[in-house]
Amino acid sequence: MKKFLGILALVVGFAFQSNAQGAIKFKAEKHDFGKIVEGTQASYSFEFTNTGKAPVVISNVQPSCGCTTPEWTREPIMPGKTGKVTASYNSAGRPGNFNKTITVVNNGEVSQIILTIQGSVEPKK
Repeated sequence: MKKFLGILALVVGFAFQSNAQGAIKFKAEKHDFGKIVEGTQASYSFEFTNTGKAPVVISNVQPSCGCTTPEWTREPIMPGKTGKVTASYNSAGRPGNFNKTITVVNNGEVSQIILTIQGSVEPKK
């Protein structure tokens, strides 16, 4: 009987452990630069916390176009710790409104998170 209870405890323990997952919670998922002058390299860092119970690894960050360059925390983010995804928009030769997305691919509860940057580029005078 003791062996059975010991095995049952191990199986239940593994079941709970396998459900432990990281979870990325961003402070904000959208940023508006407002009006910027053409030629400006506008950057914004989206900060997040791992609110889950396991480390989170960001495997890729994919911008919606070549005018946006991402950088991100590359090492595993432990539970309770923070990281960031920085999006830089190159406004050179792009007057007018813009609305760009950045897809964050990770091993957390939500495997793809969409971040958005937007604004309006005023032509150089």
